[in-house]
Amino acid sequence: MSFDEKSRQAGRLLFVLDMLLTVLVFLVSYRMREFFFSHNPADYFSHLALLPLVLALQGALLAYSGIYRGLRISSVFSFVWSILRVLLISIVTLSTIIFLLKAQYVSRSFLVIFYILDLVVLVFVRLSLIWWYFLRSREKHENYLKVLIIGTGNRAKHLSHMLQKHAEWGIDVIGYLDIKSRREDPKNPSLPVIGTVDCIGRILKERVVDEVIVAMPRSVIKDVQSIADACEEEGVRLRFMADIFDLEVSRLQLVHLGNIPLLTFEPVAQDDKKLIIKRIFDLTLTLAAIPVMLPVMLVIALAIKVDSPGPAFFFQNRVGLRKRPFRMIKFRSMYQGSEEKLKDLESINEAEGPIFKISNDPRITRVGKFLRKTSLDELPQLFNVIRGHMSLVGPRPMSLRDVNLFDRGIQRKRFSVRPGLTCLWQISGRSNLPFSKWLELDLAYIDSWSLGLDFKILLKTIPIVLKGSGAV
Repeated sequence: MSFDEKSRQAGRLLFVLDMLLTVLVFLVSYRMREFFFSHNPADYFSHLALLPLVLALQGALLAYSGIYRGLRISSVFSFVWSILRVLLISIVTLSTIIFLLKAQYVSRSFLVIFYILDLVVLVFVRLSLIWWYFLRSREKHENYLKVLIIGTGNRAKHLSHMLQKHAEWGIDVIGYLDIKSRREDPKNPSLPVIGTVDCIGRILKERVVDEVIVAMPRSVIKDVQSIADACEEEGVRLRFMADIFDLEVSRLQLVHLGNIPLLTFEPVAQDDKKLIIKRIFDLTLTLAAIPVMLPVMLVIALAIKVDSPGPAFFFQNRVGLRKRPFRMIKFRSMYQGSEEKLKDLESINEAEGPIFKISNDPRITRVGKFLRKTSLDELPQLFNVIRGHMSLVGPRPMSLRDVNLFDRGIQRKRFSVRPGLTCLWQISGRSNLPFSKWLELDLAYIDSWSLGLDFKILLKTIPIVLKGSGAV
């Protein structure tokens, strides 16, 4: 069994253990509640009916938190905080459900006792197991996983360091194979170079080797076939470091197309489950907001019609996810026919980069100035969110004119995510920022995206928009 398989198996066992402990704590908490509050008894079976909901809710949150991905604990504080955060979300969610269902029979004192005791038990058991395994019951050295690394460069050294740092199970790097014949690395004499790639067959026969990991650049990839043949003959697991192409990737994935394995390099960290949650969040918040916003939108539409001739809404082709064009809808903030006048104003463009911006733009109407300052002209884009063209949070969608003026390939990375109503740019200065800073913030959002970051941006957008700061 390899070290990653052991970690996955340990994670599954720990999850089952946590669920069993939660059941035990649930039953004990009820007895404790009855002991301390015997004057006000609570119905046992009514409370027991909550157990499946508690297990489903808590199990999902614990699995999502990532605490089962390995046995190692970076710090006691971070681990305790992870458990505490899960239990806080769980009790708030459960209390909300109880309130909505008007389940008055549920004892609040029972819930408090249960969640406090559950926190203590889950933390104590996990820390005790870690202490017992790593300090008392670690496998003997001869039973360590024996790893042979192909390569002696920086990749090989980094791999060895990460194996020792992150592997929960005993790992023994027995040595390194080099392309050339030398016994040690002059820059690192302690690096045990035990031979060359040509003698891998002999080394696998003479030594105990559980896994061979190839950590060399693609310039010497021609030797991989002989390595693979030798591993197959000896029944030794073969692995490859997937950074052989010197690409900065956020996620790697191996998929199979029939009998063809495809290694996928994903430059953007896009967890499908989190994206589904993001989409559900967008739809829920948007559908809840539209009934409230419809009267406001009606008033704005009437004001636009009274202020200047033309339609209340403005449609423009924008570039969306994966460069797919879509029709974005806004309230009209300019006089009709202003798009055709853009070429005449290009010479007085005040913005750097591909975007167009001038102060006191003569094309903007009186109502349009107010709408732009308050960002109310963007309200109809809620319908783009519903249709899936946009998200509530994401890089602002750009026009075809602006995209055609991009002069750097990295600028197009912003199309790897769904555009949004607001993003880091919106809460960091808006139109006062140069395009280079705008792009930098968009790329920072893409590289560090999380559901928590989306929520934080939404909360910060509200006061920024109300103040009207940085708007043009």
